[in-house]
Amino acid sequence: MDSLTSILQQYSIHLLCVGALVVVWVARNARRLPLPPGPRGLPIVGNIFDLQTSASFLQFTEWKQKYGPIFSLNLLGQTVIVLNTHKVAADLLDRRSNLYSDRPRFVVVFEYLSDSLLFSAAPYGDYWRRVRKLAHENLNNRACAYVQPFQEREAATLALTMVDDPANWDDHLKRSSASAVLSVVYGFPPIKRSDDPIINRIMEHMHRTVDGGTTGQNLVEVFPILRHVPSWMAKWKREAMHWCREDTKLFQELLDYTQKSIDAGDSNPCFSTAWIQNAKNHGLSRREIAWLSGTMFGAGVETTSAALSGFVMAMVMYPDVLRKAQEEMDRVVGKDRLPTFEDKDNLPYCRAMVKETLRWWPPGPVGVPHRLTQDDVYDGYLIPKGSTMIYNVWAMNRDPEVYGPDVDAFRPERFLDESGQNEVTPPDTHQQGHVTYGFGRRACVGLNVANNTIFIDLAYIVWALNIRPAKDADGKPIMPKRTDWQDDGLVVRPKAFKCEITPRHLNVREIVQTYSAQE
Repeated sequence: MDSLTSILQQYSIHLLCVGALVVVWVARNARRLPLPPGPRGLPIVGNIFDLQTSASFLQFTEWKQKYGPIFSLNLLGQTVIVLNTHKVAADLLDRRSNLYSDRPRFVVVFEYLSDSLLFSAAPYGDYWRRVRKLAHENLNNRACAYVQPFQEREAATLALTMVDDPANWDDHLKRSSASAVLSVVYGFPPIKRSDDPIINRIMEHMHRTVDGGTTGQNLVEVFPILRHVPSWMAKWKREAMHWCREDTKLFQELLDYTQKSIDAGDSNPCFSTAWIQNAKNHGLSRREIAWLSGTMFGAGVETTSAALSGFVMAMVMYPDVLRKAQEEMDRVVGKDRLPTFEDKDNLPYCRAMVKETLRWWPPGPVGVPHRLTQDDVYDGYLIPKGSTMIYNVWAMNRDPEVYGPDVDAFRPERFLDESGQNEVTPPDTHQQGHVTYGFGRRACVGLNVANNTIFIDLAYIVWALNIRPAKDADGKPIMPKRTDWQDDGLVVRPKAFKCEITPRHLNVREIVQTYSAQE
């Protein structure tokens, strides 16, 4: 019996050795597979000097034509994989989301600027799952219906300010977006100024976050060991820790506003109320809830207003689209009342305009990077563990193989069937019609709130206003240029342009004023 046991042990050892050799052989052969093609870089630094400092989405789109739908870059030794088509992005980020849902390590942004609390930059792990689950419970399409009265109120206020002060329409979009997000997140009363201190503070926070995560901005991202340098020797660390304290204080003060309303028994239905009440069920602290709420507020402010600014540009450039939308609005809603969310199902053209707006002008033309957690092989290419995955929203939203040859035109009909009543969306777009909200488990958790805000703002503008090009001294129309944009690293929005905005009917102001929170 002992000899039999000895023989079995020897065979077991041999089998283990053979298995180990097979694993090593597979790994080595996998490593022999090529990376996706890409521009040739310099030794050590790779392609870091090949990248444009702004509008990288255009450069990526050009490289797509040369290298294909998936290509690779070497940025200071870090492998970066750029995805440029719906299929490639969906194959990896959606259908293999268990491998591609991590984030790159953001030393400055996540570990120091937010003390590891910034949900959108969190690694794929327990904290991220708990926060995501709590957020999703109140941000899914059914649950977020209770904030629609806030959104309708702000849409009316936006329309009123655009009637009374059309020259500053872009500022009104910014104010309205911030006020709407503050209302739905914290239950705040309306904000009446685009330069309100709360808006300024939250936008400063967002810009610090973007700057801190910009490639090459901080050497510690390349050499994480530098995080151990004492703060008195590292300016970046001192500043990041200072602003973390300031932002945490701001987010806690905003959450305190909601808490006081709850304690007084007069709280408005808003997301922070629900998150405070359900925090313990998800094992989240008050500080974590404060950062979740603050992150939702910051993420929604400029993105929504940038998309609506693109919509106004489209209405100037494509008057027939506005006319068709107004015809539908008059047929369904009439001229004696404002549209509501109850009209949404009967306004297919306006719903298609929302999709086309986000396709035609995605506020974030390059998505927030994902990170691969183990070696993978796709289409004969090796994608190494730890690769940073970037998806080029701009190229995907303008893919002529998906949307037809007129991708640069603003044409909502591309999302409707021949009857004009039923929605049509391309595959691998999550029924959104575009990929502006991202992919996989990292897709924007607030997309339903954003879609509703854009829809109701768009509907009020269509119902209340005519939008035409401004005219020069000779009476000729001055058309905005789609290539004239402002890229601040956070979002890309049209540069402010002049246009002519007038009420559609004599009683527009009277009706809108009834619904507006301003009066």
